[in-house]
Amino acid sequence: MTVTFVSNYINHHQIPFSDACYRELGDEYHFIQTEPMETERISMGWSVDIEKLPYVLCLYEKEEECRKLIMESDIVIFGWTGREDIVLERLNTGKPAIRVSERLYREGQWKAISPRGLIQKYKEHTKYRKAPVCLLCAGAYVASDFHLVRAYPNKMLRFGYFPETVLHTQEELERLKENKGRIDIVWAGRFLPLKHPEFAIQIAKELKRDEKNFHLHMVGNGELEAELKRAVAEAGMENYVTFYGYTPPEEVRKVMEKSHIHLFTSNYLEGWGAVVNEAMNSGCALVASVEAGAVPFLIRHEENGLVYGNSSYEEFATQVKRLVEDTALTAKLGKEAYRTIEEMWNAEHAAKELLRFCDDLRQGKVVPAKEGPLSIAPVVSPGKMYQKVKRHLL
Repeated sequence: MTVTFVSNYINHHQIPFSDACYRELGDEYHFIQTEPMETERISMGWSVDIEKLPYVLCLYEKEEECRKLIMESDIVIFGWTGREDIVLERLNTGKPAIRVSERLYREGQWKAISPRGLIQKYKEHTKYRKAPVCLLCAGAYVASDFHLVRAYPNKMLRFGYFPETVLHTQEELERLKENKGRIDIVWAGRFLPLKHPEFAIQIAKELKRDEKNFHLHMVGNGELEAELKRAVAEAGMENYVTFYGYTPPEEVRKVMEKSHIHLFTSNYLEGWGAVVNEAMNSGCALVASVEAGAVPFLIRHEENGLVYGNSSYEEFATQVKRLVEDTALTAKLGKEAYRTIEEMWNAEHAAKELLRFCDDLRQGKVVPAKEGPLSIAPVVSPGKMYQKVKRHLL
């Protein structure tokens, strides 16, 4: 079975998954990169030496060879390509294909009423609702968005991103997190308004006021950096907060591994949020906004993390304080978070499920997994997601 994944470029969030597919299929697995990586991403440490990846081909260097492969592969998986012409060329053959997508309407589903937008969605998606084309939903709100345009009925499946899984024993994780009674809290990402890094600084002020023994690790940089640092200085919290600036991914993991609590505060504009995977894999207890795409798929409230909704700082603060006060709960949630990644939401498991699904699809069958990656993605509107997650109904 020949499987080809086509996307704009490969990055460190996708390599573990592609490596796993290559181990399963060997030279019958290919990743076609349609464009060079942007300078901004390279400056963030996303650069990849594709010469070391035997399955990668570049469309902009070998277009004829790549297009031939796309047309002849048993299954083609299309992420965001920037080349809808080659996607439609394959779909119009009637051969099986899979699309991977984040949200259509991050800024609000009201945008679905646009006539021009609906025409475009029909051409790219709805037209193929009865064709052997399925959708992998890279986020919990994707199915709801595509449901609005009547695309992929009963063919929308849970998916996401699968950063490297680092294996530890529980004893190793506990040793990494030993810190003589201090609670270490980490926030990681770009300092952008959609990610609400100010929540982390505000809760630090409250924990300091309450005389808690803690330290906040702010990993990343971005447009709000100066403002955040000024707030820390004005509150006299320099001894409680460390700013790391840009930090390579492997160093971010080290900070997570020594931390007990991870704060994930993004709103609906966050399509997935791979730091959730990484923090869970590092054994952190998460307090996470249910608005980001990864959270409803990965976190079971009160079992392997805590969620809050509606970008509510008050509820966020309540959940963080619970963990700071209850170290046993923090340890329990961190242990279960690690297990979720180790057993289910990892590249190896996702690759095996995808290839099993592909084998069925080329025989004309759509057979979802029972749980986790490749299971049915429920259609839940953004307004109802929070209660669904809190009541374990997803």
